[in-house]
Parts: sequence; C-alpha cells; structure tokens
Amino acid sequence: MNELRLDKWLWAARFFKTRALAVEAISGGKVHLNGVRVKPSRVVREDDELNITRGMDRYHVFVRGINDKRRPAKEAVLLYEETEESVQQREAQHELNRLQAANIKHPTHKPNKRERRLMDRFRGRSD
Repeated sequence: MNELRLDKWLWAARFFKTRALAVEAISGGKVHLNGVRVKPSRVVREDDELNITRGMDRYHVFVRGINDKRRPAKEAVLLYEETEESVQQREAQHELNRLQAANIKHPTHKPNKRERRLMDRFRGRSD
C-alpha cells in the first residue's frame, strides 16, 4: 500500500479521533496538502507535506508511512515526521497560554444573594 485517502490517513495517524472529524477539518480548510486546500478523498503518498490546524495547535508534517488501520499512538507517530520549527511554535504557544491563564483571578467563593443583586444591578439587569 503506497497511497491512502487523506481523511483516513489523518484518522490512522491519530490527528483526529474520528474520520468524520477529519472530513470536517479538511472541508473547513484546516488541512492543506502540499500547500493546497484539498478534499477529504484526496490521495496521500509518502513524502507529501501536510499543514494541519487543530484548535489552537498547528502541525507541519511530512508523511513517512501509510497505514489504513488505526494503530496505537507509538506506531501512529511513525507515520509522519513533524518539523522542528512546528514543534517549537506549538510549545511556545502552549507556554504563552499557560502564562496568560496564570494572570486570571479566580473567585474564592460563590456570590451570595446580596452580591448577585449588586452584579445584576451593575450589568443593568433588574427584575
């Protein structure tokens, strides 16, 4: 086997949990094959270049293997090779998100009846 549908390859390589999610991402323009937006039925071959956006994460990978079965994660990693730049950018984004989340002040308690009324009044809601 030297070629496979793109949606099936993304599922087998464990980028998406289901093929339906892979199809949705491809149709939504979140996956580019060799720099071009493609359809889910497009054939993937070894040495193809993929740009995958999944949520906030972006992957730039090269196809190194073809498998139509969803195997364990340790085997799925062998199907592609991610660029070092892609890994660094993703780690930097995770670190930035972590630092931004640290600045958020979380409440120490649930608001009581008086505090809820004050918040409602501030927001312009009154019954």
